[in-house]
Amino acid sequence: MTERVIAFIPAFNEATRIASVIDGARSRVAEVVVIDDGSQDQTAAAARAAGATVLTHEQNRGKGAAIATALEYFARADASFAVFLDADGQHATEEIPKFVAAARNSGAGIVIGTRMGDTRAMPLVRLWTNRFTSWLASRLAGQRIADSQCGFRLLRRDVLPVLRLATMRFETETEMLIQAGRAGQQIVNVEIRTIYDPTRRSRIRPLRDTARFFCLVKKYWR
Repeated sequence: MTERVIAFIPAFNEATRIASVIDGARSRVAEVVVIDDGSQDQTAAAARAAGATVLTHEQNRGKGAAIATALEYFARADASFAVFLDADGQHATEEIPKFVAAARNSGAGIVIGTRMGDTRAMPLVRLWTNRFTSWLASRLAGQRIADSQCGFRLLRRDVLPVLRLATMRFETETEMLIQAGRAGQQIVNVEIRTIYDPTRRSRIRPLRDTARFFCLVKKYWR
């Protein structure tokens, strides 16, 4: 199998940003796949016009469900690596080769970006939250994970058989790390820069998503 790379971009109502993310990724991967998670705007049309393959959820099902759809596509594809990045432009697409190189050089099953190298632009609440959740994820996965909440990550095809995801929202990204780490898959951290947009509101719902995260922790804590 050739070492093809597919970029997967879960998206919800990102019609104004998605094309630039796709344009940045296309020259660095074999294929870009957008998972349109029930958007109510023109996200799907904009993604197709920019040259991406589009997988559509008729209703919004959550980021975890979009990731699961991406993994199903990856399992059927002739590719060695899947790179996940967010649709809002906060990840620098020119850093995709850094993830692929780290996977090739280390043999890691997962390469995850970390924004902890330079946190000056990170809101203080997000910094504290990321450090705490990353400590918990590291404890549960049995490996050091510097920034468990980062959506910029690479998966090697070898990881697919060990993933049995049961979650559907933002906690899925942590569940993926826990399951892979416990199965003996090496997790490597690479430093990335993040482009913060102070005008953009996070889609994370603090109370509901925090409750889901701690339900996940309770499930795996032992």
